[in-house]
Amino acid sequence: MPSNELVQISGGARPRLPEWLRKGEVHPESVQSLKRDLRRLSLHTVCESARCPNIHECFHRGAATFMILGNLCTRGCGFCSVPKGSPAKKEFTLDAAEPANVARMAREMRLRYVVITSVNRDDLEDGGSHHFAETVRQVRRALPESRIEVLTPDFCGDMDAVARVLDAGPDVFNHNMETVRRLYRKVRPQADYQQSLDVLAFAKRHRPGVLTKSGLMAGLGEQADEVRELLRDVAGSNVDVATIGQYLQPTRRNLAVAEYVTPEKFAAYREYGLGIGFKMVFSGPFVRSSYMADQVNDEASRA
Repeated sequence: MPSNELVQISGGARPRLPEWLRKGEVHPESVQSLKRDLRRLSLHTVCESARCPNIHECFHRGAATFMILGNLCTRGCGFCSVPKGSPAKKEFTLDAAEPANVARMAREMRLRYVVITSVNRDDLEDGGSHHFAETVRQVRRALPESRIEVLTPDFCGDMDAVARVLDAGPDVFNHNMETVRRLYRKVRPQADYQQSLDVLAFAKRHRPGVLTKSGLMAGLGEQADEVRELLRDVAGSNVDVATIGQYLQPTRRNLAVAEYVTPEKFAAYREYGLGIGFKMVFSGPFVRSSYMADQVNDEASRA
């Protein structure tokens, strides 16, 4: 297995991309076809906006994570390539047809598992939670037999907003911690570590039957003991599923990768998480919070 070699460059050292992080087959036709269908309904996906390395694989098998509330975020997290903008821009106007269009697209794709996420909309009094809840309801009406996972923002700690989305009836509630406590100011400067834990704990209290889930990016400069602390904190919030994947710098404007974490270390994180009570820990270089979500949550439901 290749070593995690550091290459000296101007401004510091950057890890050389190891073999285990080189994606194989690509499917440009599948990607372009699905993109055309999404644009026809003015829809966005986090797969595209966040430059996910799994986009070819997922689009080829007919899977995508819908990103609602527009394609402009009010926050500027260091890891994220989703476009940021001022609420004064006309692009921030909510598309009233978006919930119905997400449902229509999900039905056209014949999805049996639908994942819905959103940008942060701190400019809205409800954080966009009414729009989020309506999207869940529209998808449920269009595909009553399908399961729905929501990946929500923190809604600035507004638990009424969190409850509003949960009351719309998703099967899985996901809110990502993203990184360890020490790195929050650097990685998520407009978020709060404890607030995100509180959102997760509230979700389980409010809807005990809903599977809860949270994700972490590795390779931002965290230490192994800090990852274990994070996993304990998340498990202590009664979260059922943890996902852990490698952070990859999406653009030059984003935070640099501090480390390419080895598959062995990802496996060790998985074993630790299972040992402290998670029903499922999906941990590996290409893992993302909604990657293979149907299979991950099937396994968690059987645990």
